[in-house]
Amino acid sequence: MNYISINLYRKMLNCAIAEGMSRDDFKNLPTPIDAIDNIQAVPADNFFELHEILDEKLGPGFSVRVGQQMKIEDYGVLGLSWRTCSWAGEIFDRSERYFKLLSNTYVFKVEKENDLSHVYLLREPHRRGLELSNEATISATVVVLQAMTETDISPVQVTFKHNPPADLSSYKEAFKCPVLFNQKKYAITYKTSDLALRTAKADASINQFLLERVDEATKGLEISANKIARDIEVLIKNALPSGIPSIAQIGDHMGMSNRTLTRRLSETGVTFRDLIKKTQEEVSKNLLKNSSRSVAEIAFETGFSEQSAFNRAFKRWTGLSPVAFRKI
Repeated sequence: MNYISINLYRKMLNCAIAEGMSRDDFKNLPTPIDAIDNIQAVPADNFFELHEILDEKLGPGFSVRVGQQMKIEDYGVLGLSWRTCSWAGEIFDRSERYFKLLSNTYVFKVEKENDLSHVYLLREPHRRGLELSNEATISATVVVLQAMTETDISPVQVTFKHNPPADLSSYKEAFKCPVLFNQKKYAITYKTSDLALRTAKADASINQFLLERVDEATKGLEISANKIARDIEVLIKNALPSGIPSIAQIGDHMGMSNRTLTRRLSETGVTFRDLIKKTQEEVSKNLLKNSSRSVAEIAFETGFSEQSAFNRAFKRWTGLSPVAFRKI
């Protein structure tokens, strides 16, 4: 049986209470409200059933209104990884890697068409609750991208496969664009240029590194090679949930050519590959010892596409499996 994070289930209950329902209304659910503080996930069928109940009780658009209340931290490890994305559309790359690694399924697929990017949600609905969950996911995409970029970017079109509700007011308010029903795919479409926007965090980091390059060029102040190596390690750590970054990607962040970056690292006696391995090892050891994240989640956060590959690499680094290392 598939499970859904308790954070998403709790968000739905809290939004329903904010719209006038009471805690007593949820005491007889298969996963009652009094139990949610002691569990980490709920069966997917219970989650979809709650969507159906709340849609009936609170009217059309409740799922969309829930999506508008979502925060990045509500998505657990995946949400934490979004915080270090370099550009807005990278959240879909990371989501694809995350779900492929943890469940061997694809959830998002992005296709570019001229100056538009169609983001497809690949979850076929087998019941009404899954249709509503898809609405919430697409609605949440809007607020997550706005939070990451600190802009008011909005989609240019949203499509759903199911029938339209009687009242479209919540949809119009959330999406601010044409919303079409009875379409072939679940999708949210953005201008490609909007998905290429730098995230607020990446923008600040890039500005910092570029200012350092300006100081080096105009003031004759050469930044120490050790500091550059430390900066690169931070950038590698932030990039790993999207897969192992190239030296060109890191150089782009720091305003350095591949050749200059390689030369500056050689001054400390390390290579870019050395820093990749060092960062992967340090991050994985820290998460195994100081978090309850699964081995698959740690494999995702350290840039591996398969848990088995992470297990083999960790054994090379430490002589122990991740599970054995966590126990010592």
